[in-house]
Amino acid sequence: MKLVASTVFAAISLAVPALSETVAVTLDIINAPGAPDGFNRTLVSANGTYPGPLITANKGDTLVVTVNNKLDDPNFRRSTAINFDGIFVKTANAFNEGSPFVTEYPIGPNETYTYTVPLVDDQTGTFWYHSQLDVQYVDGLRGALIVYDPDDPLADLYDVDNEDTIWQVGDWWHNSTLPLLAGYEATGIVPVSDSGTFNGVGRYQGGPEVPFHVVNVEAGKRYRFRIINTSARNVFTVSVDSHNLTVIETDGSATAPLTINQLDLLAGQRHSVVLEANQPVDNYWINAPFVGGDPTRNLNQNATLSRAILRYQGAPDADPSAPMSLGPAAGELNALDEADLRPFVASPAPEPDVNITLNLVVTAGKAQWNVNNVSFLAPEVPTLVKILDGANSSSDFNVTENTFILPANKTVQIIFPPSDDDEEHPFHLHGNNFWLVKSNSSDVINTENPIKRDVAGVGAAGTIVRFSTANPGPWFFHCHIFWHFHAGLATIMASGLDDIRADVHPTPEWEALGPAYEALPPDEQ
Repeated sequence: MKLVASTVFAAISLAVPALSETVAVTLDIINAPGAPDGFNRTLVSANGTYPGPLITANKGDTLVVTVNNKLDDPNFRRSTAINFDGIFVKTANAFNEGSPFVTEYPIGPNETYTYTVPLVDDQTGTFWYHSQLDVQYVDGLRGALIVYDPDDPLADLYDVDNEDTIWQVGDWWHNSTLPLLAGYEATGIVPVSDSGTFNGVGRYQGGPEVPFHVVNVEAGKRYRFRIINTSARNVFTVSVDSHNLTVIETDGSATAPLTINQLDLLAGQRHSVVLEANQPVDNYWINAPFVGGDPTRNLNQNATLSRAILRYQGAPDADPSAPMSLGPAAGELNALDEADLRPFVASPAPEPDVNITLNLVVTAGKAQWNVNNVSFLAPEVPTLVKILDGANSSSDFNVTENTFILPANKTVQIIFPPSDDDEEHPFHLHGNNFWLVKSNSSDVINTENPIKRDVAGVGAAGTIVRFSTANPGPWFFHCHIFWHFHAGLATIMASGLDDIRADVHPTPEWEALGPAYEALPPDEQ
């Protein structure tokens, strides 16, 4: 299917079962034409669309996602790998976690791999999937993944929660990743996006007036909008003219309802908000401006054009009459402070057994980031393979793999000291989530009732998180600005190595990925 400017969303329709089911999904990874913001280019896409097909499931289901790699354009990375961002992955299933060179080899062109991912620990909420290989998802390989809870304890707060209430915001580039990477590596300057997209459509300065995405509502109803920042860099600030938003979920974790009228989302972060359609029937702007780098480096960028329309039933088919703004005026602003969020069910963060300090430093003038003076380089042999083959200590891994060996069934505290860097780094933990003991937005240390999430900003004020190693595995912990990730801003938190060897029994299909990938010529890897 060709992607044109009016193509905003593609969904796999999945019936909501009464009992746990197997949810089978097929993703054909192809090079396809597209013009999300009116500029024609070739994409790396799932099933030919941007965003990729919506995947939905119910609590306790099992995802069975078959990935057919049909990439054939030599101007792009030809291999791929799919990660399900925020989904818990148990130790025994670590080989299906989707991190190339950590838990698997990439899937080469003309190869197929099926990820079987049971949804465990009653996990529900708002997630997404994307290519985890290098910066490939910048070219379009990203989409939403929603896990519904038939027994949602917050269900009495909203009336509507369906595929039409999912908002995916993302940064978009007119150039493809290989030349963008070459420019980044030559200058150390992270590429600045041409535009922002809302459910797959956007506008750039001087470009065609692509119709804005329309979100339809009915007066008197309450809507659960699930907002996902699928960016590789940009921070999006979301608000709706004349409407409040009540936050009820953060990165898959239910939160105590908190009413605000504007919220920021770093790359990879998600929130559910409840909007009550209680204003006069009309069209209202959904504002989604963004920041990410110096906009003077890309004159196509006009963050004010990043938006959608909230249209009440009965309103005319027209743009809102109000001017395009960046959000509420200063005197009316009630912005979300992450430190004010509380879990729906309060619980303390366990005291730490292990303390690790991570210092983030960029090498001036180069595309190189360091964590504790180490710039991460993906190992040639995946971490999981090394562990299964007997690796048992830090000395069994190259220094550049930045692998921390941790005991099982302990609580690990990660301290990010305050930084002089002016960019907030969204650090993301794979396979698990963490207690956010200290937010970068506040000096308050909260161990009594911190929220749990899987992406937290690291920057000027410092951040502290704690996570449990009760689920052993080699789990990526990295910056979700994927340009920084490519430049080395990543670690691997490898816990319970003996447990991994006892519990992980990969399939022959997984074992075949390595020889197939290593046999590929470099231009197909």
